[in-house]
Amino acid sequence: MPTGASVGDVLPHLREALEGNGPTWLPIPTADRREAQRLSSSLRPGEEIDESVALVVTTSGTTGIPKGAMLSAAALRASGEATHERLGGPGQWLLALPTHHIAGIQVLLRSIQAGTEPAVLDVSDGFLPEGLAAAIGGMRGPRRYTSLVPTQLIKVLDEPAATAALAELDAVLIGGAATPKPVLERARAAGITVFRTYGMSETCGGCVYEGIPLDGTEVRIENGRVLLGGAMLANGYRNQPEHPAFAEPGWFRTEDAGSYDDGVLTVTGRLDEAIMTGGLLVLPQVVEAVLITHPAISECVVLGLPDARLGQRVVTAIVTAPGATAPTLEELREHVAAELDAIAAPRELAVLQELPLRGPGKPDRAALREYLQSTSRN
Repeated sequence: MPTGASVGDVLPHLREALEGNGPTWLPIPTADRREAQRLSSSLRPGEEIDESVALVVTTSGTTGIPKGAMLSAAALRASGEATHERLGGPGQWLLALPTHHIAGIQVLLRSIQAGTEPAVLDVSDGFLPEGLAAAIGGMRGPRRYTSLVPTQLIKVLDEPAATAALAELDAVLIGGAATPKPVLERARAAGITVFRTYGMSETCGGCVYEGIPLDGTEVRIENGRVLLGGAMLANGYRNQPEHPAFAEPGWFRTEDAGSYDDGVLTVTGRLDEAIMTGGLLVLPQVVEAVLITHPAISECVVLGLPDARLGQRVVTAIVTAPGATAPTLEELREHVAAELDAIAAPRELAVLQELPLRGPGKPDRAALREYLQSTSRN
């Protein structure tokens, strides 16, 4: 799956897959041989697969055996149709994401469904917001859309020309990771029509927009855990057919904690990233949501490190806002304790130039944990 202008080469194959014709495709990155080999060896191309499966799309994790979500043509079509219905109709899409992840693939699939050619911002050397204005300037209506991850939006907001260009679009989908509230407020104040999306490879990408499920999407909460079902659900995993996430027919058990009240889903954090410290459970994303409101912080990640006394201690890594002086650990502890229980306040602080990322703009918590453990005072 190329990322530049040559994405046009794969559109005929994706069109065939969307129609439910031809072979099943496994999207792999063009420029990353190691990752391509890892996916190919784990997901067994060439072996028998159910004929209803159009694409096998891997989750964005980079450790262990990758899981390949088996997506049918019907599920992909349902996802695209529901997206266009929620946004106000089909339009032209701008591709600014890697195309072997579900978010980038969906930009291409939605373009096919809309009968339009995707505009392309080449991200093979990384996302450069300086090129956004020209890419958007070449798009044609009647409606224009794009899909970004939060780290890209943060970069855009620091470039006035890119910000103005993004504000011209009818909708900007933001997903792949939680969008910090201050970033969201800045974007909307700049006139950018942001839709926060929630979903994953197992649901053909985003299936809940601004907390409200798309048509055909089902949501329920079980013991605090988010479960998703509906027309866009994957058939299961290609290489892990008995995975417990798909144990209940028609439902996918996520690793997310949340609530669903009056038809609105609120995701509070990842259950598999929860920190047990001093006998209490702390969700990193809840602490991050408080930390990011500190004016000196641009980005942050919270995680737990082993601690002989507490079991785990809360640690944060931050990137300071442009022109700001890095806050002290004591400042951040006070900032968090003003909103949350003091046990959730970080006990260790690392100031970084940038956060390590994986997949479509998600913080690489495994790499960060390894780095913090190697530099920790404890």
